[in-house]
Amino acid sequence: MSRNRVFAVVVSFLTLAACLAWAGAPGNVTDKSQSNANLAFDKLKTLAGEWEAASEKGKVTSSLELLSNGTVLLEKIRVPGDGEMVTVYYVDGNHLVLTHYCSAGNQPHMQAQAFDPASDLIRFDFTGATNLASAADGHMHTAEIKFQGPDAFKADWTMYKDGKAAFTVPIQFHRVR
Repeated sequence: MSRNRVFAVVVSFLTLAACLAWAGAPGNVTDKSQSNANLAFDKLKTLAGEWEAASEKGKVTSSLELLSNGTVLLEKIRVPGDGEMVTVYYVDGNHLVLTHYCSAGNQPHMQAQAFDPASDLIRFDFTGATNLASAADGHMHTAEIKFQGPDAFKADWTMYKDGKAAFTVPIQFHRVR
């Protein structure tokens, strides 16, 4: 092999290695589902405040508060007959995630799908849970938040039982303050 060819192969190898290192460096995420986690969380932060919704059970209230220097969004939701539940939203690495502390006594963990700002929709999917004896047991499995302007949003929470959707709870919130 000629000296020029060896040099070309070495340069090509080093160029490839540098490109791979750059692609894996922080801030150079190419996976869309990961690259929009902070953008989706920034959108969620706009929900900080007090909210209400009408339901079959009566008035549902939700309080969303930014904590930990703006790195956590804490939601306290009160549903008549179910008491208070808590959901914590935060960015974990390159993913927007939530943990829902459910009145069912379990704590589902979910991760957001890729966020398209034009859709104004954030969809979370089940990744696991604590205090859940079996995946067949009832648990919240998906959640969707649809932004409808600065003073309204819709939340759809879907309960799974025996490996399939049992029911969805749609809640249409309007801002109180």
